[in-house]
Amino acid sequence: MQFGERIKELRESKELLQRQLAASLEIDTPMFSKIERGERRAKREQVILLAELLNADVNELLTIWLAERVYDIVKDEDIAEGALKVAKSTLKSSKNVKHV
Repeated sequence: MQFGERIKELRESKELLQRQLAASLEIDTPMFSKIERGERRAKREQVILLAELLNADVNELLTIWLAERVYDIVKDEDIAEGALKVAKSTLKSSKNVKHV
């Protein structure tokens, strides 16, 4: 699921208007609409605030948001899957080092 789709789904389930959330984020309604449509990326701070406003799991929203950012970086690379495997391995290794 795309970040914007998830935000729209949560917003509609709470029967909130785009302009209400836009005001809480201190952005205009057209900008919020672009975030929902995937034409603009929310900032990390906005994702955290949206999770709070929508009573959503912040880790879920941050995961979707970050996955889209990573995808945008690697989508046109022929070696994207290999690079992602290396990144995953590096993440695991760095977490193990931190816990020791």
